[in-house]
Amino acid sequence: MDLTLKIWRQENAQARGEFKTYQVKGVSADSSFLEMLDVLNESLVDKVETPVCFDHDCREGICGMCSLYINGRPHGPDDAVTTCQLHMRKFKHGDTITIEPWRAKAFPVIKDLVVDRSAFDKIIQAGGYTSATTGGVPDANATLINKTNADLAMDAAACIGCGACVAACKNASAMLFVSAKVSQMALLPQGQVEKRERVQKMVARMDELGFGNCTNTYACEMECPKEISVSNIARMNREFLVAKLV
Repeated sequence: MDLTLKIWRQENAQARGEFKTYQVKGVSADSSFLEMLDVLNESLVDKVETPVCFDHDCREGICGMCSLYINGRPHGPDDAVTTCQLHMRKFKHGDTITIEPWRAKAFPVIKDLVVDRSAFDKIIQAGGYTSATTGGVPDANATLINKTNADLAMDAAACIGCGACVAACKNASAMLFVSAKVSQMALLPQGQVEKRERVQKMVARMDELGFGNCTNTYACEMECPKEISVSNIARMNREFLVAKLV
């Protein structure tokens, strides 16, 4: 298929960016979106032009680095996938595809489609550590965990920190991400000792970094490639209020 690409080009966070139009021809419907961008960059290199910068690593939907805003949706026109899992069969011959980086104060543009998502790392760092006993390795069955809580914790831990929730939110809120990281520990016995301190520090750091607040539009849940539930936000709010009261 032949496609027209409107891609955001920006030298750095201070530079003025703009959309530039490119043509790609003979794209296979079975190729991934990132493979299509590889084809574009190969053609730009052949023309001695600067290739488009975009982030990627695992290309298996695990790392969350391949975050792009495609035709007005984080990760593009498919559900529960990252950009690297998006295939060109979702588009048609002759389509025009608009590709942008995440748009959020806390995610400044590094270059072109690459943004600095280290704000998420800072929030996790603010959460600190979990207490663990030293000595011999305990038996796996020694710590009993409710099956429901174990499943909920694993669902929350599936968050890959891609930032789609921030990109989808009109307030650039990071509450779905933060609540997932709070929930995965708050639901397990290993995370109980520091849980009150953890939630307060992570929420405070989130606010310091310039993320907006949640207004319950559920756009974050809709666009999350790992389908993290907004029920985690309610849990985080409860944990935060209890921590403040206690």
